[in-house]
Amino acid sequence: MTITTDAGAGIVLSRLAKSYGAVRAVRGVDLVIAPGETVALLGPNGAGKTTTIDMMVGLTKPDKGTVSIFGAPPAAARQAGWVGAMLQTGSPLDHLRVREIVTLMASYYPHPLQVDDVLRMTGAADFARQWTTKLSAGQAQRVRFAAALVGNPDLLLLDEPTASIDVAGRRDFWQAMRGVTEQGKTVVFATHYLEEADAYADRIVLLAHGQIVADGPATEVKAQAGSRTIRATLPGADVGALSALPGVRSAQRHGDAVVLACSDADAALRALLAAFPGARDVEVRGGSLEEAFLELTADEPDTSDAMAEATR
Repeated sequence: MTITTDAGAGIVLSRLAKSYGAVRAVRGVDLVIAPGETVALLGPNGAGKTTTIDMMVGLTKPDKGTVSIFGAPPAAARQAGWVGAMLQTGSPLDHLRVREIVTLMASYYPHPLQVDDVLRMTGAADFARQWTTKLSAGQAQRVRFAAALVGNPDLLLLDEPTASIDVAGRRDFWQAMRGVTEQGKTVVFATHYLEEADAYADRIVLLAHGQIVADGPATEVKAQAGSRTIRATLPGADVGALSALPGVRSAQRHGDAVVLACSDADAALRALLAAFPGARDVEVRGGSLEEAFLELTADEPDTSDAMAEATR
């Protein structure tokens, strides 16, 4: 079958649903990803991240809904060489050297990258002659990344790509990813490292219980949590009076410093300065992605959901 990519179509998930017995892993997900976007899928265990990626790759068939990859079904897109995937499951083939695996993967794609360039870019060049059975967990992860990248796909799907990689290796990985995204590639990655999503994703899609609970730039997702904080130096301040200020949810005092958790930081700041003109060293801090994550996914996922997702 001959198919022609419609890059303008991007990635479209429509009413996507998948269950495993009584466990509803994905529940009516609607998502559109533009070509060239870097999107992070976040969520607690059991949220449906891996199941969603598996359906995008075409390894899992949805019970309901559709997946379109640049205007084609996942299997057709994969066959055409448009998709490169780095999944949680699987490991490099035994009895082969690293270079041999990456070379083998390159042979399956119509317009692959140079193997040496990919080995260097992914940090695997130093152990390219190593047998796969002798690799550390971090080295094996780099090889999986090289195998996903060498085909020069239009879409990279990465499930926990920096798991088992040390801090320096994670930094090197994302430096390599910058080079990939600068070429206009579309990247979707799931991660438990919230700081990676905050730093490198154009957009964050937050899942809980198989549904999207937040979708937008990191700044927008943080704002949804409504957890701005005001810090100030205010000796002898009355905590009760601070708590009663408009826009303040709670107040704490630590020596001469006060910390106000706010539902409306603008109103709280105006009220603070009006009621306590002696306040100094005032700081207003937006909520962190971690705070937003915890607040927006506050309910623990059902244990059966978590167990099902862990097996995906």
